[in-house]
Amino acid sequence: MTRRDLRPGLSSSLLLAVLLAPSVAFAAESSMFEQALAKGLGPAFALAFVSGLGLTLTPCVYPMIAITVSVFGGAEAAPTRGRAAALSASFVLGMASLFTGLGVFFAMSGQVFGSFLGNAWVLRGLAAIFVALAFSMFGAWEFALPSSLQNRLATAGGLGFGGAFVLGLVTSLVAAPCTGPFMTGLLLWISTTKNVLLGAGIMFVFALGLGAPFFLVGTFAVSLPKGGSWMLAVKWFFGLALALLAFHFLRIATPALQLAEKPTTMHLAVAGAAIAAGLLLASLHVAAERRGSTIAHLSKPMHLASIPLAVGGACFLLAAFLVPPAALAWVASEAEAVEAAHRDKKPMLVDFGAEWCAACKELTKYTFADARVREEGQRFVALQIDATDDEDPRIEAVKGKYKVVGLPTVVLFDGEGREVKRFNEFVDADAMLAAMQAVK
Repeated sequence: MTRRDLRPGLSSSLLLAVLLAPSVAFAAESSMFEQALAKGLGPAFALAFVSGLGLTLTPCVYPMIAITVSVFGGAEAAPTRGRAAALSASFVLGMASLFTGLGVFFAMSGQVFGSFLGNAWVLRGLAAIFVALAFSMFGAWEFALPSSLQNRLATAGGLGFGGAFVLGLVTSLVAAPCTGPFMTGLLLWISTTKNVLLGAGIMFVFALGLGAPFFLVGTFAVSLPKGGSWMLAVKWFFGLALALLAFHFLRIATPALQLAEKPTTMHLAVAGAAIAAGLLLASLHVAAERRGSTIAHLSKPMHLASIPLAVGGACFLLAAFLVPPAALAWVASEAEAVEAAHRDKKPMLVDFGAEWCAACKELTKYTFADARVREEGQRFVALQIDATDDEDPRIEAVKGKYKVVGLPTVVLFDGEGREVKRFNEFVDADAMLAAMQAVK
């Protein structure tokens, strides 16, 4: 092995690790995106943009940039910089129209889809889908449109703004083999939010990220680096992200995969070492795929060895990250909670949440985990109702009793059983503490 073989693979993989870290973080755990939303729309949209931009580096999209732009960015089609910019913008809007429509559709389907997330077999099915998508990114197989259809789509459009728009629309379909796997994960997450405006906005910004290189090349005639083995690193990182998403859904459906307490430093170090080894082997795999590489015969074994090491280590770290923080001493049975509150004349706090409810998770992670809230909560009977399966008649009966019409819902009762305060949205620890202190 020579230094010439190794350096490009290592440098490209390290560069892509930096570029794609936000995308991997999103795919690894949907709550990461929810945390971005909790900080404001800006961080969430920035994450979507970077995810789209990262996908332009995949082998199905990157080579299309210069080829596609030449159709509407030539001297005859765009004699001036202004017209070139307008044509490029039309092309990107064509891409965005398709992705935005998908965002709206999946957000609307989430009104039905969300209720199924309480079923363990549905979650396992989603995990299987993400495993298949991850394997496609790792190169086990390809998701591709029929060649005849790709050829027809490639010739669609023509000169002019309308042609550029249509070309952008169909380019999204031609690029599906590489954008599809990761985009599917994004769309499935959108379906859990059940927010049409958010879904449309996220996918529109995602499309802007995907179309940014097309716009820059078409407007300013920017020269692109030559494609090569470094694109394999891009697919490898997105494959890792999809594998983590699969683990996330499987973890929800399988309590045995959930860690009850934070792992030791040694366990975390071993997981980190496994990830580092996986990254190193993936880098060597990328280097081995370069033309004329002297280690080409090692490409496949290093690629195969890198996947279980990186995925296994990353899944363990994800499980460690998701260990729930210390919170209130929750009671799961509504009947037992009511009996205890009545017997001891204690105030009662009732929290309704669900696995697909982003704000509910934020309440658990930030508000109820606050040390001051936990201390104040010692004088309450704390009842937590998991309403993920809203088709369960017992859950519906409890929701009806407490007049719950949406999630999250937090209701505070005094020692006499009278309702004192109700929250129907995320509130921070200060607001919750003040409300609890006012309950006698």
